[in-house]
Amino acid sequence: MVAKKTCIAMVSLSAALLACAGSFGAGQKHGAKTRPAGTGFVYGDVYLKHKTGARFIESPARLEAIVKHLKAKGLLGKLLAIKPRRAEARWLTAVHSGEYVKRVKKLCEAGAPQVDTGDMPVCKDSYDVAVQAAGGVLAAVDAVVAKKVRNAFCAVRPPGHHALKGRAMGFCIFNNVAVAARYIQRRHKLPKVLIVDWDVHHGNGTQATFYDDPSVFYFGVHRHPFYPGTGLASETGKGKGKGFTLNVPLPAGSTDADFARALRKKLVPAALAFKPDFVLISAGFDAHADDPLGGMKLTAGGYAELTRIVKDIARRHCGGRIVSVLEGGYNLPGLARSVEAHISVLAK
Repeated sequence: MVAKKTCIAMVSLSAALLACAGSFGAGQKHGAKTRPAGTGFVYGDVYLKHKTGARFIESPARLEAIVKHLKAKGLLGKLLAIKPRRAEARWLTAVHSGEYVKRVKKLCEAGAPQVDTGDMPVCKDSYDVAVQAAGGVLAAVDAVVAKKVRNAFCAVRPPGHHALKGRAMGFCIFNNVAVAARYIQRRHKLPKVLIVDWDVHHGNGTQATFYDDPSVFYFGVHRHPFYPGTGLASETGKGKGKGFTLNVPLPAGSTDADFARALRKKLVPAALAFKPDFVLISAGFDAHADDPLGGMKLTAGGYAELTRIVKDIARRHCGGRIVSVLEGGYNLPGLARSVEAHISVLAK
């Protein structure tokens, strides 16, 4: 665990977002025969209220950097704003135990400094923020299914892919992508969900959630050996889920070409066989060459190529339905440029 001091200026970004980004009611008509308008963008100032302390690099400054950069590049105004909302308890408990959800709420309200592990600091607002992080992703799913947008990116925090059924870890409280997968299946009756996780750390929580489930295909490309220690190629699922988990562990120093090769050679044929109804991306950007944690050599251009590959999978199999959810990424300039590259491809 690498820590560094982060100076966080808590400024209001929602006004800037609403001023620059479009909305569903402004200049858009969504009839039954209307092509989806564009790419949605989930963000709200509520996500800045999860305060992790000066020594933790998973901080509000990450989202501030993303929004500021997208605005400066003129990209924010081309996106459709999707407002965060709270995830209902029934969707959280589709993945997490009810006892765990209650425990997180109680600890945060009591002012506890952390939940479960030393790598999950919280404050009094963290429970509410985490509920709205999951809910923001569900709002994006609704917008995509309703064809209000073609696809969406969720600039939410805390991230989620390490969160287990009854345990927080690795900066993650609720597993946003896993909750979204169950929501897609149960609320929208789309039975097969593909999850693509390119965070530098293996998404152990997401994998564990669906390890015996053939209706959710988990694909992870990540550094190994590395935190959290899981994600070997031999981890392929169990029971009815055998063959529906696919990991591509890569060594430190891996490049754009290495990650893209993993997707083309492993993910593309797997997706062809699986034929997903919806694609979720756990979009971590901590394999960027400048990231203080990852030890990899990806560039913003590399993330653009990964996005193109996944976008083509979604186009072929599920009408382009993609919701991408922010996971890691801790070098602020590298994160902002990578998110710009990612969204630019989604928006084309």
